[in-house]
Amino acid sequence: MSTHPESMRNHWWWRPGWKTGRRFYTWHLTFGGQDDVHRLAAEYRTALAPLGPDVFTLIPDQWLHLTMQGIGFVDETDTETVDSIVVAARHRLAHVPAFLLQLGPGAVLDPEAILLPAQPAEPVHAVRTAIRAAIGDVLSEVPEKESGFRPHVSVAYSTGDGPAAPASRAIAAAPTTPALARITSAELIVLGRDNGMYEWESYATLPLGA
Repeated sequence: MSTHPESMRNHWWWRPGWKTGRRFYTWHLTFGGQDDVHRLAAEYRTALAPLGPDVFTLIPDQWLHLTMQGIGFVDETDTETVDSIVVAARHRLAHVPAFLLQLGPGAVLDPEAILLPAQPAEPVHAVRTAIRAAIGDVLSEVPEKESGFRPHVSVAYSTGDGPAAPASRAIAAAPTTPALARITSAELIVLGRDNGMYEWESYATLPLGA
C-alpha cells in the first residue's frame, strides 16, 4: 500500500486464477445497515464523481467490504470442506467480542484504490486470526499470508492508468469526519468480479461474541 503514489493503475486486471464467471470463497466484514459508513462512503463518491468512470469505479453501499481471508475458488473447493470450516469458525468466532470500528478520518490514496483505514486494527486481526485458525482446523495449509494484513475499506477503485494528482486533490477536499460501525459478525461470501465490481452472494454469516 503506497500512500503517496505519483500515478494510478487499473485495479481490474485479471489476477492469477481469475476469469469471467469464476467465483471465490472468502471472508469479509460487510456493512449492511451501517448508516454512518454509508454516509462517509457517499461523501467520497460525491468528491470523486467529477473525475468520471474512466478514472474510478465508485463502490455503492451494497458492496462496501473489509477483505479478511480467502479460502479458495469454488470450482476447487468442495462444499463439505467449506461447511466444515463454517462449523469451526462459528465456534471460534463466538469467543471474539463484537466491537466498534472507525473508518477514517481521511482516506489513503493507493495506486489502485481510495482506502479508508480501519481502526483499531487489533479486533479486526482477532477476527481474522480466529477465521484462519478455523481454516487450519480443516485444511492442512491456510491460504494467504498471515503477515502484511492492514484493515481498510475501499470506497473507489482505479479504472485506468494515469496521474495520481487529480485523485489526491479530490480526496483532500473531501470531508474527514470518520464513520463508526459496530461489527457483530463475519460473513463468508461467494465472490465474483465479472462486472468491474466486487459482487457476492452470502454463504454464511457468523455472529461474534457479546
